[in-house]
Amino acid sequence: MVVIEGVDLDALNYTVLVPYNGSTMTGGDSLTADLNIFYNAGDIAWMITSTALVLLMIPGVGFFYSGLARRKSALSLIWLSIMATAVVSFQWFFWGYSLAFSHTAGKYIGDLENIGFRNVLAAPSVGSTKIPDLLFAVYQGMFAAITVALAVGAVAERGRMLPCIVFMFVWSTIIYDPIACWTWNASGWVFKMGGLDFAGGTPVHISSGCAALAYSVMLGKRRGHGTHELNYRPHNVTHVVIGTVFLWVGWFGFNAGSALAANMRAVMAAVVTNLAACVGGITWCVLDYRLERKWSTVGFCSGVVAGLVAITPGSGFVPAWAAVIYGVVGAAGANYATKLKFVLGIDDALDIFAEHAVGGLIGNILTAFFAADYIAHLDGFSEIPGGWLNHNWIQLGYQLADSVSGGVYSFGGTCIILFVMNLIPGLSLRASEEAEILGIDDAEIGEFAYDYVELTREVLNDMSDDAASKFSGDGEHRGLAPEKNRPDMPSESIPDGIESH
Repeated sequence: MVVIEGVDLDALNYTVLVPYNGSTMTGGDSLTADLNIFYNAGDIAWMITSTALVLLMIPGVGFFYSGLARRKSALSLIWLSIMATAVVSFQWFFWGYSLAFSHTAGKYIGDLENIGFRNVLAAPSVGSTKIPDLLFAVYQGMFAAITVALAVGAVAERGRMLPCIVFMFVWSTIIYDPIACWTWNASGWVFKMGGLDFAGGTPVHISSGCAALAYSVMLGKRRGHGTHELNYRPHNVTHVVIGTVFLWVGWFGFNAGSALAANMRAVMAAVVTNLAACVGGITWCVLDYRLERKWSTVGFCSGVVAGLVAITPGSGFVPAWAAVIYGVVGAAGANYATKLKFVLGIDDALDIFAEHAVGGLIGNILTAFFAADYIAHLDGFSEIPGGWLNHNWIQLGYQLADSVSGGVYSFGGTCIILFVMNLIPGLSLRASEEAEILGIDDAEIGEFAYDYVELTREVLNDMSDDAASKFSGDGEHRGLAPEKNRPDMPSESIPDGIESH
């Protein structure tokens, strides 16, 4: 009998955890045994919550992208984000999880042992013995979905929907699943090499950013690229803020949830995640102020996301003070990287490459410097050689190998996938010029983010050209914004030098 302060612990009604006995692939027969005895209820509860938090991030991506675009294509970007959830969740159930996290995977990709979630139930997961396969599967499925949602923002304002849906399924299978396998599966070559990526610097951010760059290249530039026509303000900054808030909140499940248990390592991951986001937002805002003498809301939100991206790979490896460095360097690096699209001559409409690929690369490199063995061991069992703080100098080489291989594989593979798709009848990537002028919302969806988009067109179509021109230039008396405030319509009154970030 165990007694503490007069309480007989043996008499309490609680489940005693027992080690998993390895009897079956499913963890046992639920009709004859209690499969819950292998796991802590707190860990299960935290991971279900984290799964929901990561799901919340996906519409956050949609709102963020939508606010940056023109209003005539605003709904399409929200639509693509939530459609990515549906398509990739099915792909993940069908064979994605098995290709990434089967227990019998190879160095580069898994097998089909768990196709259709076959034998995925209560056995300890590949990611951690603290949670069962089934919970790990649904949690990681959200990572796969948000990665695709990030990448397909590249179709903004000129891409067709059907080819993009097909791309979601194919890209998840050929690009995301192998990278996730070699990074996070214990059999993967990066994992065995010693690469440190806690929550997705390469599988999520570098892969999605490079895929978005490739999609932008294969789609071509938007109509009017390089002219005054695309020199517009983000059409709805409130959407950008809402999307940022969804992402910021959800990122606690993204990073802290990657501890795969409710422990002190998860707590530290939450602390550095929030701190990097705050510092990143301030940094980007200040950098924009020095040029425009305006305290940009969009700049602050972009910096928050850049800070979150940068801290992602190191969130379970670095001490709290390092998050300040991640926030400053991540936001500054992504801010300056937004100019790369002009150097390369690529129409990356939403600066996805700068935010995610460059931000993820910075995060991976900084992890080589600031990873600490005592932080990883906060979960009570993880052991790493650490980074430069522990005098493990080779870690920088591992991080660079991981980053470059993932980026090159994603960019090259995405180009090949899109090239082949574009040759297939019915899967041409680019919307027609007429659809692009009309707006993807009207041409591809037939619905609008705002009812007055359709109302304005109907009114203008019913009027003579002279009257319509006069009306569109002085519409406030009818409750419509004047042309200079309607970024879906080209206007000479919009000042130069205003970009989406």
